[in-house]
Amino acid sequence: MSKIKTRVWDSVEHLRDETDIQLYIQAALEEAPDDAAFLASVLGDAARARNITELARVTGIARETLYKTLRGEGNPTMTTVSKLANALGFRLSLVPVTDSKPTRPARTNKSSKAA
Repeated sequence: MSKIKTRVWDSVEHLRDETDIQLYIQAALEEAPDDAAFLASVLGDAARARNITELARVTGIARETLYKTLRGEGNPTMTTVSKLANALGFRLSLVPVTDSKPTRPARTNKSSKAA
């Protein structure tokens, strides 16, 4: 019986140009918009597809800090994520949720009881 040789999937091998990177990030945001660790990992893939050393220079963030952040370690600040997104050609924004009602605290009717 022959063995099948496999290798670990690396998304970076398929991020060949800016369009690929943009589509990859957009798909990730649609897939898991609230998963910060997943988003950090996706931004890490995009950064590796580019050049982390160059991104560190452009963002002013130490290369080691970028590696740590993009591996999902630590708790990156909004400034770090924003600088990285900007260097990758994105900007952070808040978008209204259209598929559900906004969550608001329920109002309670306080009625006075007659004595």
